[in-house]
Order: sequence, then C-alpha cells, then structure tokens
Amino acid sequence: MSDDHLVRALGPWRNAQAPLGAALARAIREALLDGRIRAGSELPAERRLAAALGVSRGTVTAALDRLRAAGWVRTRHGSASTVRLPPAATERIAPLSATGEAGPLVDLRRAAPAAPQELYLEATRRATERAGPLLAEHGEPGPGIPELRTAIAARYSREGVATLPEQILVTSGARAALTLLAAHFGPRTAVVETPTYVYALQVLRHAGARLVGCRVTTDGWDLDQLRDAFATARGQLAYLMPDFHNPTGALMPPHTRRAVAQLAARHQVTLVVDETLRDLDLRDEPDPMPRIPGATLIGSTSKSIWGGLRIGWIRARASLIRELQNHPLAGPLSAPPVQQLVAVELLADLEPVLGRRRHELRQQRDHLGNLLAGDGRWHFTLPPGGLVLWLRLRTALADTVVERAGRNGVALMAGPRFAVDGTLTRCLRVPFTPPRHVLDQIAGVLDDAC
Repeated sequence: MSDDHLVRALGPWRNAQAPLGAALARAIREALLDGRIRAGSELPAERRLAAALGVSRGTVTAALDRLRAAGWVRTRHGSASTVRLPPAATERIAPLSATGEAGPLVDLRRAAPAAPQELYLEATRRATERAGPLLAEHGEPGPGIPELRTAIAARYSREGVATLPEQILVTSGARAALTLLAAHFGPRTAVVETPTYVYALQVLRHAGARLVGCRVTTDGWDLDQLRDAFATARGQLAYLMPDFHNPTGALMPPHTRRAVAQLAARHQVTLVVDETLRDLDLRDEPDPMPRIPGATLIGSTSKSIWGGLRIGWIRARASLIRELQNHPLAGPLSAPPVQQLVAVELLADLEPVLGRRRHELRQQRDHLGNLLAGDGRWHFTLPPGGLVLWLRLRTALADTVVERAGRNGVALMAGPRFAVDGTLTRCLRVPFTPPRHVLDQIAGVLDDAC
C-alpha cells in the first residue's frame, strides 16, 4: 500500500480527546472494517508512515503495538506489517459493531450474528468452483435455483413437514418474503404480536394494512387477545413468530398453536409464520415444537448463518408459490443465483455451526442473566431461545434508559419501537450476542442508566 493511498484511506483521523497513538490505531481499524483498506494489505514502513502522516515515529509504533496486541496487524521479523481481521473476530458470534471495536458505540440496535467466517469462505470457494453451469445460464430472477429449493424442501421433510421443491420460493431474505406475501394478499387488516419484529410492522403498514395487536410477554401469548384479533381480521392476514419470538424469546406451547390453527380456519385468516429464529433453541435438550397446521412459513439464513447472505424463502402450497412467482415484485425480491449456490453449500453442513452457536449463545445468555438477576429495578424471564433478553423496567422509562446508555457508549432499542401502538414504554431489548467482557460492560451501563 502506498503512503498516499493510506493517508487518503485514513482521512481526518486525529482526535483531540484521545492520544495520537490510540487515535491512529482506531483509524486504521475502522478503515479496514469500512473496506477503505483491504485485509492483507502491507503497511508502509514505520518511518515512511510517520512522515506521510506528519507524526513522530513513536506515535506510529504505539499505534501498531496496539493493533498487534489485539490481532489487527501481523508483523513478521524482517517483513512489513500486514493488516487483517483478528482471529477472534472471525470466530465469535457477535459482529464487531456489537463489541465496541468498530467505533465508539457498542451497538445493540440489531440482534444479528456475524458470519462463521472459515465455514462461509470455504462454502463460497466451493460454490465458485462449481458455478460454471449456473453462470452459463441467463441469470434472470426465478423461484430459486433447483438445488436450493430441493435442499430447503428436504430440510422441512426431515423435520416432519413433507415438502416438495415446488412448494418453496426463494427470496432475498425473510423481510423480502413477507413483503411479497403482503403485496400479493393486500390485507386491509393484519394481526401482529405486540411486541413484534420492527420491520414486519413497516412492511405491513406499507402494504396498507391496519394492524391489530395481540399481547405477548415472556410468559406467552394472551389467548383472549388472539381471539379478538383474529375475529377482527376475518378474511385477512396474521403474522406470528411462535418459535423464540422476537423480541420476548417466548416459545408458543402446543395448546396455543392448536388454538391459533383453529382461529385461522374459523375466521379464514391467512396465517404467516416467521421461523427466522427457530434454529436458535437454547434449551439443554432442544426439542422442536410441531408447526401450526395450514400456515405459510417464512424462513431465512440470517440468524442461523449470517444476515449478509440474503437468502430467505416461503414454504406454502404449490398453487400459492406459482401465484407468487408471477407477482411483479417476485423478480426484484429474488436472491442472486450465486448466493443461492453458497447457501446450498452451507445448508449441507449446518448442524455443526448451529451446535456451536447454540452453545455459545446459551453461555452468554446465562452470563447476562446472572449479571442482571435479583435486581428490583427490572424483571425478565430467561428465554428458551433466540438472541435477546426482554427487560421490563420498574423504575425508569425505556426511552430514558436508552438515552442514558447511549451517552455511556451502549446503543439499545426501547419497547415502543416493537409495539403496534407505541406502548411498552417500560420494556427494553438487550441482545446477549456480545462476548462476556462486553456483557459485563452492558450490565454496568444499565446499572448507571437505571
């Protein structure tokens, strides 16, 4: 890397509130994460770099020492220093933005895991090596490459839901799947849980639906509100997340699933079930719940593998899949073919990844739970799965806590963001995806903020 290239990549990096060495180390790290510096690039020699940046060689040495200690720079004797992602960043669940290593904030506004890098890169290599026949085709959008539709259908069939490839439509993520379904059905009214997935509220509102909420807590679903909501939405649509519900982590029990199926049939409601978090069962002995009969299912690789792999799908009756294929939005919401091939490779060897993720998430959930347990300022139930704790605050409003936590370097999301009607003002979502030392920091910030 030339001196001029590095200077341009770093930009105005000096920070009056930090020592020059620390500021320079942060600037190099952020430039790598932003893609302004390519991983594997060799840095100029220390003396040249100091001259180019207008600082002492001691400042450069201090910055490189910091980066080497954290694994961001590797220096071999007699060779140049090379920038890289540290090994810890390629193995852990938490994205760098959720650890404070990518900027001034521990950003917990997204409860999303980083990619399993070694596995992902290997799958990409294998997919690239056999992409020739795919690249020789037109590459136009379709229902999904046959190999991926077959792999997804086979997974459902192994789990007891007999499925043919023609019952699968591949999309560019779960949100795209819901967008397509909402555009196809055009519901005037839609049942949603309160709280629920933030972007589901946006998608359904944009489709013109009036949203009817039914209450979910960490203890489960309010059956009376479910009955009222389904009756109100007669002939329309319902969007539910029964498996490790986002954000409460609740797992819908069998009797509630049976009640939901009966309500959907009685009121002729199209039931859309989001299974994005179904794989993240953190119980000591995972035991998948039976699916709700008659539901249209949405799946995704975003939480089990990586959100950057834009692969989602719809599992429904074959006639509905054909209708969705012909919708004008089906093409724009489809997934790139080569990414689909990468997904095929990953789904073929998914269980070891899920096993490791469940183990780490279970430990991190328990660690954060122990840190926060027994405090009268909040209440929570340890979730059986998912990625977050759902705190009910007793002494402060969630918006106030979010503002105070932000001033102390932790970005969180308050309950009203997840509610149909702006309620849940004393609820707070706290992901447990970061490593333990960051969870310690989060607990300390919550203590101060409350």
